[in-house]
Amino acid sequence: MKIFSLVPQENWILDRINNEWTFLHPELCTNSLEEADIIWIISPYLWTRVPVKILTEKKVVATIHHIVPEKFDKSSLRNFVSRDRFIDQYHTPCQKTKDFISKLTDKPIEVIGYWYNSDIWYPSNKTKARETLEIPSDSYVVGSFQRDTEGSDLISPKLEKGPDLFVETLKKIKKDNLFVLLGGWRRQYVINRLEQEGIDYKFIEMAPLELLREMYAACDLYVVASRVEGGPQAILESAAMKVPIISRDVGMATAVLDNNCIVDIPENVYFPINDDVEACYNNVKVFEMHSLVEDYVKLFSKTLGE
Repeated sequence: MKIFSLVPQENWILDRINNEWTFLHPELCTNSLEEADIIWIISPYLWTRVPVKILTEKKVVATIHHIVPEKFDKSSLRNFVSRDRFIDQYHTPCQKTKDFISKLTDKPIEVIGYWYNSDIWYPSNKTKARETLEIPSDSYVVGSFQRDTEGSDLISPKLEKGPDLFVETLKKIKKDNLFVLLGGWRRQYVINRLEQEGIDYKFIEMAPLELLREMYAACDLYVVASRVEGGPQAILESAAMKVPIISRDVGMATAVLDNNCIVDIPENVYFPINDDVEACYNNVKVFEMHSLVEDYVKLFSKTLGE
């Protein structure tokens, strides 16, 4: 069994997932479309880069991470239907996405969550992390490491990521020493709002993994304010590092987080206690990379009829 992975090559989450997949199972990977038995479309929007002849001859697995209902217009539907002709198996990381796409296709859909690498994401020292990042030790640090601004104009909020809700949540955290730690890229919207509100922040763009670890470790609270998600990966990483986290009910939140940590922010804000953090840490273990990756292998084998 040989698998060709179609990824965006933008040095972001999907590329990391593909790199870890290749590291764990190099014997199953190929860079040749012709040699492949399965085309794994990890980035659905890239499907037109594969020749129709290949899509017709090979088995095709498509990962649908999430769909934003407000953006799923007639053009999106036409694209989905066009691609669906070639798909043998769908994969999604969460039940919410499965529920959405099951209305659009009669192809099989498998829910397998994202994984995290326990060699990277494990508890770390907060004091040391703040020294490394030059963040005042007495700050109350709230983290958010994602994208929040539309790439089309680098001004408008990417509403599915909830940047407006994130800022409103910050305003409800009544702490004089509030400090916001931003990571990822395209954070222009949140940065502008933080400056308008006079909230201290530090932005580290596209941090390498070792620095990203320090960023998580420095946090007193991580906030997922998204309206729609497939994961996000931050839920797994925060839980694995024992970083207190609250999230709206999106993506994999219910599969990983303690019920107390799933809140309707910004209307409600919760500060997780140690028991919540431990519960999240225990829950996330089933998504550890070295074991969960075998569920992906089984999915590909099933797609081939093995």
